[in-house]
Amino acid sequence: MDTLQAILLGIIQGITEFLPVSSSGHLQIAKEILGVQLEENLTFDVALHAATALSTIVVLWSEVVRLIRGLFSRRFNDEQAYVLKIVVSMIPIGIVGFLLKDQIDRLLNAPCILAVVGAMLLLTAALLAFAYYAKPRQKETISYRDALIIGIAQACAAMPGLSRSGSTIATGLLLGNKKTVVAQFSFLMVLAPILGETLLEAAKGELTAGVGTVPLIAGFLASFITGCLACRFMLEIVKRGRLIWFVLYCALAGIVSIVSYIC
Repeated sequence: MDTLQAILLGIIQGITEFLPVSSSGHLQIAKEILGVQLEENLTFDVALHAATALSTIVVLWSEVVRLIRGLFSRRFNDEQAYVLKIVVSMIPIGIVGFLLKDQIDRLLNAPCILAVVGAMLLLTAALLAFAYYAKPRQKETISYRDALIIGIAQACAAMPGLSRSGSTIATGLLLGNKKTVVAQFSFLMVLAPILGETLLEAAKGELTAGVGTVPLIAGFLASFITGCLACRFMLEIVKRGRLIWFVLYCALAGIVSIVSYIC
């Protein structure tokens, strides 16, 4: 992998991690186009995920600090309740990661992966369309029940091509939660799984020098910078309720992916 490929993949990861278009699906498509095997470059893959996690912390810094401070209160408060809801939302993805990680990894290398990605992108488009046209009441606070259901949506998004942010935000909106509230919750709830997976891979000792230092740093910086921009952009997009453009994009990308596999 050269530096230009690393930058391009970093940009794709940084943008698609937050936009409801599936980062895993787009990385698979990019891998096919660039001829890069991400599975053989675990260090690089981990670096990209760490960069997007860091960009989330930077953009939502004030909220992260508020939650951390609230955790040290002796009395149960709103911040502790919010963190507990995030923990509840992590349960489904933890179960999926423990039971199905190997099967999902094998799927990523399957010959039909482009068809799978295409189908899941079409499903993402459908979810976003439902959320766009639905007009439920706007709840100011996410309940524990909603947190669990949103967590289930995140677990389903382990399928390549099914957008994590798209699934969680659309689910939260369909449950009647306020746009800005569910967008922020969606981005914060992914921090622990991303950081946890990064630390787990590092603890396994499987991180190797499969990528040069310069491409690794370039990919990390590209993912971090674009991640910061995409996170801010997506928060504003959800606030204004303009998800319809991503419906059209995901539908088009899904069709192209399926046609590419057939042809």
